[in-house]
Amino acid sequence: MKIDSGDTAWLLASSALVLFMTPGLAFFYGGMTRAKSVLNMLMMSFGAIGLVSVLWVLYGYSLSFGTDAFHGLIGNLDHIGMAKTLTGDGAISGTIPTTVFAAFQLMFAIITVALISGAIADRTKFGAWMLFAGVWATVVYFPVAHWVFFFDDTKDSAGNVIAHHGGWLGDRLGVLDFAGGTAVHVNAGAAGLALALVLGKRHGWPKERFKPHNLSLVLIGAGILWFGWFGFNAGSAVAANNLSGIAFINTQVATAAAMLGWLIVEKVRDGHATTLGAASGAVAGLVAITPACASVNPLFAIILGALVGGICAVAVGLKYKLGFDDSLDVVGVHLVGGASGAILIGFFATATVTGGANGLFFGGGLTQLGKQTLAVVVVGLYSFILSWIIGKVIDKTMGFRISAEDEVTGIDTTAHAESGYDFTSAGGSSGLIAAATAKPLASASAEKE
Repeated sequence: MKIDSGDTAWLLASSALVLFMTPGLAFFYGGMTRAKSVLNMLMMSFGAIGLVSVLWVLYGYSLSFGTDAFHGLIGNLDHIGMAKTLTGDGAISGTIPTTVFAAFQLMFAIITVALISGAIADRTKFGAWMLFAGVWATVVYFPVAHWVFFFDDTKDSAGNVIAHHGGWLGDRLGVLDFAGGTAVHVNAGAAGLALALVLGKRHGWPKERFKPHNLSLVLIGAGILWFGWFGFNAGSAVAANNLSGIAFINTQVATAAAMLGWLIVEKVRDGHATTLGAASGAVAGLVAITPACASVNPLFAIILGALVGGICAVAVGLKYKLGFDDSLDVVGVHLVGGASGAILIGFFATATVTGGANGLFFGGGLTQLGKQTLAVVVVGLYSFILSWIIGKVIDKTMGFRISAEDEVTGIDTTAHAESGYDFTSAGGSSGLIAAATAKPLASASAEKE
């Protein structure tokens, strides 16, 4: 088929939107940390952009989207260096050049790795993080992306699919995950949980609850994520068509409903709705609708968003009861939100959107629900086990976390020789400002929520 300039332009724009999400995530996470850790948090996201971009071209795209090499588990190495993608017309899905599709999927790989960093904020060596990021992308993300996103069908002369040769979850089993609820959010959330257990608790946690140092930055980050997520979800149609329009509207209404759902839980439970809750609820909605945005109609997108917003609002508090220090709620938002959104497809999917599968509420029985649940469990366990092993090896060799002394002093100063805020350059009153701000910054970990 001929490459379509409209589809190509939309996917190029979507690729840029998805890349923009990672700086948005950096701001979202950075505002949630203490002031003395904000630069390190930003660096972990920007480090992922640099490292994963290089690995993707070298071999990541080939392992994820190369012709299947072994029973739907991994791609071959035909696209090493991506030289093959530059030959011929390079069309994929009929209308999109391979180079454009590869660029789009690269941005998914980047943000998936960056998401993990929020679980281990305030206490992680930057070099150890970069090593983990490279190994994890190679042995966890690239294979899982192949399982979920790689489709390779044999069709008859009438265009009907007669055999599936792609990834074992999405193409062969028929799991519905339009834009990455399992491959991105369950995957990253399970890895975050594993690393939180490997690194252990922050100094003073949970007796001392760590407040976000800059809620304005959190809201800015959440706004950028919301904006970029339209490329994430609607772009996954790989065309400028009605399906991308459905994904677009479902993304908007589910996110809005999830934000409201989170705020209602906060109001009932705590007596007040917070800006942090609004930002977290929006992100939870974005996470939940990601796998389902091309499986449900807008009414059920609202229901899904409201349900998951409330569920995640409750889930983020479980870390205190269960005793694991997930610094920025990666488990409560991404693992729980991604799993919930993926599983609810089994209830809410409708053939009017999917063109095939129906969920339980639309007469489809338990078949799709079983497939969705299996995908969540398999991806979650695979990511958790390998992440724990990788983290342990790094911790036992080069060490994964900074010293307690450096943690109290502030990782920005000790690891990067920089500070996110310069309170000593405010003119003639700099001495008074420095004196007034030094104590709160030094004792930020002692503040109660």
